[in-house]
Amino acid sequence: MADLHFELVTPEKLVRSDEVHMVVVPGSEGEFGVMAGHAPFMTTLKDGELKIYKTPGSGPETITVSGGFAEVGDQGLVVLAESANA
Repeated sequence: MADLHFELVTPEKLVRSDEVHMVVVPGSEGEFGVMAGHAPFMTTLKDGELKIYKTPGSGPETITVSGGFAEVGDQGLVVLAESANA
């Protein structure tokens, strides 16, 4: 069941806004996975790949990001990246 609200935003545009199962984020202190119900927190990003799992058991869609922040909150996961390339 796709139940995590995920947004990826760059200074130029909203790259993606979707309901997904899980996102693996390249945090500055290591990769971390976010699913619905994750504890709130904020971290900086390192250059790397976001891995987006649309449904349980599906393979990941990857988007390369550089710089920025990730915030997990009541509304889901928001990634504010300096740049993003699918």
